[in-house]
Amino acid sequence: MFDSLKRFFSRPEADAGFDSDRNSAHDVRIASCALFLEMARIDEKFTEEEMETVLSIMKEKYGLSREHADALVAEADKELEESVDLWQFARLINENYSTEEKIEIVETLWRMVYVDGKMDAYEHYLMSKLKNLLRLSQDQLIDAKLKVLHSG
Repeated sequence: MFDSLKRFFSRPEADAGFDSDRNSAHDVRIASCALFLEMARIDEKFTEEEMETVLSIMKEKYGLSREHADALVAEADKELEESVDLWQFARLINENYSTEEKIEIVETLWRMVYVDGKMDAYEHYLMSKLKNLLRLSQDQLIDAKLKVLHSG
């Protein structure tokens, strides 16, 4: 099992001939997951429900099994701990995702915000910051929020 996880999450090696598209997609998944984890933790109360929401999103959005989703979350968590800021994650997303895909990420972030039914000041700040990092407009941010609020 660990060998399959290692292969799934292998990083590109110099001159090793890895499929760079797959690794790029993997890195973008880690970047997206890192943003979801940051949003879930921003209020300093990372609940079991928030963790299950992150795992559910990773399984649903990327078609992952529970064990692959767990491994992806663990890797994103490690990358987040080692990062100085969120710019590196946003850069990967900006380089690989269309505006529509970035809006989907923002919708998912709004889902994370409202897992507990309310938005606090830290979550508000982070959403505003991520809007700028992902190069989205205020209108796109609000439209995504309204879509999430009206669907749930």
